[in-house]
Amino acid sequence: MLQPRSIQSSQSVKDKILSLDYILVISVLLLGITSMFAMYSTDGGEFKYHTNSHILRFFVFFGMFFVVSFISIRFWHETSYFFYIGVFILLLGVKYFGLTSSGSKRWLDLYFMNLQPSELMKIGLILFLAKYYHRISIESINSIKYLFVPITVLIAPVILVATQPDLGTSILIAAGGIAVAWLAGVRAKFFVFSAFAMLALLPIAISFLKPYQKSRILTFLNPERDPLGAGYQIIQSKIAIGSGGLFGKGFLNGSQSYLDYLPEKHTDFIFTLFSEEFGFFGSLFILLLYVVIISRIIRVGNMTRSNFGKLYCYSFATAFFLYVAVNMMMVLGLLPIVGSPLPIMSYGGSSMMAIMLGLGIVMSCKIYKDVPVN
Repeated sequence: MLQPRSIQSSQSVKDKILSLDYILVISVLLLGITSMFAMYSTDGGEFKYHTNSHILRFFVFFGMFFVVSFISIRFWHETSYFFYIGVFILLLGVKYFGLTSSGSKRWLDLYFMNLQPSELMKIGLILFLAKYYHRISIESINSIKYLFVPITVLIAPVILVATQPDLGTSILIAAGGIAVAWLAGVRAKFFVFSAFAMLALLPIAISFLKPYQKSRILTFLNPERDPLGAGYQIIQSKIAIGSGGLFGKGFLNGSQSYLDYLPEKHTDFIFTLFSEEFGFFGSLFILLLYVVIISRIIRVGNMTRSNFGKLYCYSFATAFFLYVAVNMMMVLGLLPIVGSPLPIMSYGGSSMMAIMLGLGIVMSCKIYKDVPVN
């Protein structure tokens, strides 16, 4: 009788194609096409720089999504530590050689694109911890000696990203790592102790925040305190979303967007523009696509036999949910503005690449669900 490894190694290209999760593929494609229309609207109904660049990036990274899918899950398991270390080195490169824009140093000039390594670290940390916890027994996970490495590999990139400064991305990186530890079985008491420690250190942390970051927190608590300054973005965002009503003002008819009341409409506030033009039901369509994508990632986690694949899929699904929730809560005024892009919808090559890479690894877990990972 053939072993699972032999069965999988004999898979033909046709078998692998048939093993794809087509509901996930179609959902990602629909979200990508929707994002193209939204980006076209941000450019005033013309094919300008942001629209052309976004369309090109989507199809390039959508192709990468398929390429990554056909790479065995054993490869991602074996290279997880190297991937994390490579991205961490890129983060160090940003610190010393990075490009500065709007007071932040977050990008590396790779000549063919400006890469934001912090976006890749969202995937790198999940891969590292999924491999780390893969072979640790549930009885040993909570011993002190097995907590040192996860804490170190989580804190190091978070500090580097926070000093760029990019507080929003650093929080999302940490959230992804915490999700892996939680799902692996780390006891709740460690998270409670950590939460108390963070609260105790909060006054010290606030003293290190940049003036604009402090202003964002104060604006979140009371947007009307500075309606023409720090509170301007969130006030205009709420007006735009509310004015969309049930069915929206129609494609290319968003007054807040077209009269340039809404800043950053092609990046963090893309959902605001879409909601104004397509209303409640259009927003519901976007939410439904995200729900389908997240549910399919969880389903793949249920199907794959390796603990590594399960940990990765469940953790990536949790992180993906947080990316969506944080962006939408941010533009609705339920969270401070932290600079978090909406997956696939927002403009940004690094974010798009990281999300497609993450989804590709999920699909690899599906195609190679019976491959043993040691």
